[in-house]
Amino acid sequence: MLLRRLIRIFGLAHLVLGALAATLLLTEPSTRRYGDTLQIVLPVLAWGCSATKGDGRDFAMRFVAMLAVAHGSKSLLGDTPLNQRPSGHGHGFPSGHTGAAALGASSLVHDCLHGSSGAQAVVVIAAAFVGASRIEVGAHDIWQVLAGAILGWVADRALRRDSRVRRGLVAATGPNGVQIRHILRRVRSASARLIDLRSRQGSSGASRGGP
Repeated sequence: MLLRRLIRIFGLAHLVLGALAATLLLTEPSTRRYGDTLQIVLPVLAWGCSATKGDGRDFAMRFVAMLAVAHGSKSLLGDTPLNQRPSGHGHGFPSGHTGAAALGASSLVHDCLHGSSGAQAVVVIAAAFVGASRIEVGAHDIWQVLAGAILGWVADRALRRDSRVRRGLVAATGPNGVQIRHILRRVRSASARLIDLRSRQGSSGASRGGP
C-alpha cells in the first residue's frame, strides 16, 4: 500500500505536518477558507492513519456518530437562543466544523503521533484555529464552538472499540437495535409535538393580531 510505504520512508509525523503545510499553501489565504479546509483535512488524515492500522471503519463510525449528534442537536433545539448563530441564522449549536476538526485532531494525537509532541501540538493548534475561524467569520459564538470541540473529543475518546460507553451502546441496541429505535421514535414524536405546538401558538397569535 502506497500510504504505508510513505509512512516507512518519511515517518507519520512528517507526513501529517507536510499535509497540513500543503493545505495552507494551496488554500486561498482567508480565515474562512483555512478553517473550512482544515476541518476536512484533519479527519481525513486521521482516517488515513487509522486505515493503515486496520481501524478505518472504527474511525468512520466515530465520525458519523459525532455528525449525527451535532445535526440532531441543531434540529431538536429549533429556534432556541442557544441555537442561534451570531449572523441571526439558526442551526448553530454545536459547531460541526469544530467538532470534525477536534475529532480528527484527537484521533491523530491518540493513534498516530506518539513520541512527537511537536506534531501533536500542531494538530491541536490547527483544530483550535478552526474553532476560532468560526467565531471570527460570525458563523458561531464561543459557546457553540466549545460545544463542538467537546463533542468531537468525546466522540473520539468515548466511542472507541474498547470503551465502556461503546459497550453500553452495543448492549442497549441488542441484536436488532430495538431499544435505540424505541428511543429515536420517542424523540421524533416529541419533536413533532413541539413543532405542532409552536405552529398553533403562532396561528393563535396571528388571529389575535387581527387584519
